[in-house]
Amino acid sequence: MTDQKPDSDGASVTPFLAALAIIVLVVIVIGVMSWANSDEDALHEGVVRAALGQNDALQRLDYEDFRTYTCAQQAGTEAEVLARQRESVAEKGARYVGNVLEVKVDGGKVDGDTATANVVYYFDNDKDAMIDTPTEFVLEDGSWRVCSATS
Repeated sequence: MTDQKPDSDGASVTPFLAALAIIVLVVIVIGVMSWANSDEDALHEGVVRAALGQNDALQRLDYEDFRTYTCAQQAGTEAEVLARQRESVAEKGARYVGNVLEVKVDGGKVDGDTATANVVYYFDNDKDAMIDTPTEFVLEDGSWRVCSATS
């Protein structure tokens, strides 16, 4: 009598293929969700960048850089902006951005040209006193700029 080997060892590739299909589906869903949120994230990042950039420029007394992050309506003159900044530093110390919260872009995810956010500041002389400042932003020349007189 001859030993015959069965054509199959009884294992099926079906469970492996099903698991692979589920993994591929999950990766596709994650990719689509990331892509769908990327425009909104970019808008939010631009608003945050404007708040941080404007504050940084003020701390360095760099008026040209300040104008990069400030809407034309609120840019003022170099003399008045720098004088106001020097007075503020003398009175309260340097100002820092602690956080930028509740960013809301008006006009939709992609085509918004105004935004609001709460910018949380604190000063060197009293680091525990956080000041929550509602701030307006506008899209000018393709970049977000702070457009609030209180900033």
